[in-house]
Amino acid sequence: MNRRLFLAAVPALLAAGCGFQLRRYDGIPFTTLYVDAPAGSLVAQRIRNSLTSNKKTRLAASAGEAEAVLKISQEERTKIILSLSGAGRVTEYRLGLRLTYSVNDKAGKRLAAPEVLELTRDITYDDTKVLAKGAEEQLLYRDMDDNAAQRIVRRLQAIKPSPAADEHPG
Repeated sequence: MNRRLFLAAVPALLAAGCGFQLRRYDGIPFTTLYVDAPAGSLVAQRIRNSLTSNKKTRLAASAGEAEAVLKISQEERTKIILSLSGAGRVTEYRLGLRLTYSVNDKAGKRLAAPEVLELTRDITYDDTKVLAKGAEEQLLYRDMDDNAAQRIVRRLQAIKPSPAADEHPG
């Protein structure tokens, strides 16, 4: 009995001792942020939703009144044929999302180098199930949007603001 208890406790002690923590949202190091994105950007909308749930950061109405500016300069969705059947029918597609973004302060000084995110998902296709496959495609695009937004927010969390950005006239 004691041996079983010991064997059950060892993994728990190892996990607790290594410093393992679940990922959590601590907020970003800016009190105000402006999201500059193309009209209809779903990733930008998800980022805005994520940031408005946090009381530390306020979304600014213009770049001039924001401490930092997140600029999403490109958001492109792709759908390419991945494989064909012997009869020449599509059996698989590769869905993609390509996104370019950068983070600057209100004076235009770069806080984070421009980054390109490329996400892909493969989907099987059956032309007898067009509605179901269309819904699955939309679900995969939504998953890529969420993934891209989470990556960008995590990158915002990791930025160390310049000391000049912390000084407020007052």
